[in-house]
Amino acid sequence: MIFGGLVGFSWLQAEQTVPEGSFGCVMPRIIDGDTFDCAGTRVRLQGIDAPETEGHCRPGRNCAPGDPNASTANLHRLVRWSKVICRKTDIDGYGRTVARCSAGDVDLSCAQVDGGYAILRYTPISC
Repeated sequence: MIFGGLVGFSWLQAEQTVPEGSFGCVMPRIIDGDTFDCAGTRVRLQGIDAPETEGHCRPGRNCAPGDPNASTANLHRLVRWSKVICRKTDIDGYGRTVARCSAGDVDLSCAQVDGGYAILRYTPISC
């Protein structure tokens, strides 16, 4: 069983090439509903805001509504078994790379908003 998983993993890495000016990774480490680690680069999805995990919505801050655990789980589901390709658009105030990212043919920012797991915020995007 493990061998089959490793063969599938190798297949995923070779499946999709990364366009010039972009970066990618397989099975990124999900931080929350709008942030993940992609091969050592902390990535914040462009144009969306997901609910904050418990204790991270400081007083006076206008945090996105919703269930942070469901949002995180959905992002994990979207990227599982896919190569994630990102195009950097900015760097945020926390030093994270802001990027438009996709897993296969799925735009991750749009999928999080369309599923009700995040709201549009900060930079306008079209889905």
